[in-house]
Amino acid sequence: MVLGFEGDGAVEWETVRLGDVAQNIQTGPFGSQLHQADYSDEGIPVVMPKDLVGGHISETSIARVPEEHVNRLSRHKIENGDIIYSRRGDVGRCAFSTKREAGWLCGTGCLRVTIEPSKASPKFIFYQLQKPDTVGWVENHAVGSTMLNLNTSILGNIPVALPPLSTQNRIASILSAYDNLIENNKKQIKLLEEAAQRLYKEWFVDFRFPGHEGVKFVDGVPEGWERVGLGEITPILTGKKDANFGTPNGHYPFFTCAQEPIRAASHSFDCDAVILAGNGEFNVKIYRGKFEAYQRTYVFSPYKKEHLYLLYHAVRDNMRQLFQGASGSTIKFLTKHMLEDILVYVPAPDLMKKYNQQSEAIQRKMECIKQLNNDAQEARDRLLPKLMSGEIGV
Repeated sequence: MVLGFEGDGAVEWETVRLGDVAQNIQTGPFGSQLHQADYSDEGIPVVMPKDLVGGHISETSIARVPEEHVNRLSRHKIENGDIIYSRRGDVGRCAFSTKREAGWLCGTGCLRVTIEPSKASPKFIFYQLQKPDTVGWVENHAVGSTMLNLNTSILGNIPVALPPLSTQNRIASILSAYDNLIENNKKQIKLLEEAAQRLYKEWFVDFRFPGHEGVKFVDGVPEGWERVGLGEITPILTGKKDANFGTPNGHYPFFTCAQEPIRAASHSFDCDAVILAGNGEFNVKIYRGKFEAYQRTYVFSPYKKEHLYLLYHAVRDNMRQLFQGASGSTIKFLTKHMLEDILVYVPAPDLMKKYNQQSEAIQRKMECIKQLNNDAQEARDRLLPKLMSGEIGV
């Protein structure tokens, strides 16, 4: 028993196993059930470990299967309120499914937990599973010497502390308020990113920049512009650290090939840079300041700072082509030669200045919202273990 507090009185929290409050704990389909050839660009999303980002399911680079495959995989359909776990590697990572993901498929590398609502609040259980000591328990009980693995038995034995259901709901509501704020801010950031992408496309792809009506084109390039290779405006560097260099309490962002950076205790870079994951998900970011980078991550810090936004969007605009041409049969990766082939259109100085003014305004708004999100995330992470242990009453 754990002693917590509710209002002015003490209440007992009962410690149970996750399997005691779960309707179902199930693995995703085995490789024999879902082949690589089954995937397509359209259809029903299939959730993989890489899609479990910050407690949510990311659709950024999600795989899909045609709907004709769904019937034979119907037992692996995700329901609203399911908890999806990474079965291999980063086994402490999980995400809470919402109405949006209902009907999607739990992928091969994941486990799906369905909570019995009459026994426990699914959202409360999800937050219990995010406690640092619970994550540590999972990692310590996972099997495998080179890569950690989970199974249904290990998940079923995870200890969780339960107060009365009414208290569970209140705690889940408090923590959800933080998560909702963070998600709304992420949506604002996405809208700003889309605005920046539209600006680049209009000016540098469609060539509908201010004053384009009176500009002559020479060999497909507006007069006064230059068409140069990526290597002419930035050195093509990679990070030097392996993934084990990361540390949870590090002061600096550590960019790996994942969607979100982890942390590092020191930094190798201090610059304005475009950061490109060289394998896996091939995401691209702008970061300004001190950071660390993984050995498969490319770092582009332009020779002239005025080319930062131009460089960023030129790389983004080439992502589909880069992915299709990436080397490797199982894990795709980008080579320096492929990146050198990216062409960048550099406009006349006056137009470059106007473009940077608009891009900088958008970037500053995004950085401000990201800082608000970082603050909200830190507050939530401090609050979560205290609420989950009953140290703070509700």
